[in-house]
Amino acid sequence: MSSRWPIPRPTESAAIRAAGRSARPLPPVTALMAALIEAHDRRDREGAQLCAHLVVRAAEPGVGA
Repeated sequence: MSSRWPIPRPTESAAIRAAGRSARPLPPVTALMAALIEAHDRRDREGAQLCAHLVVRAAEPGVGA
């Protein structure tokens, strides 16, 4: 058995670049709004913020591009 040390692993920036190379379709705004309401009801501030940002991106494709 041969092993290399250290095992090469992608860095966070490399992973972000790789994710940015492929288009990811956003869910419909109605589904995102339902998720936003659910996050708000559960008092999940991070989830609510994420959903709110996704709602804006889904409603206006030019935002954040």
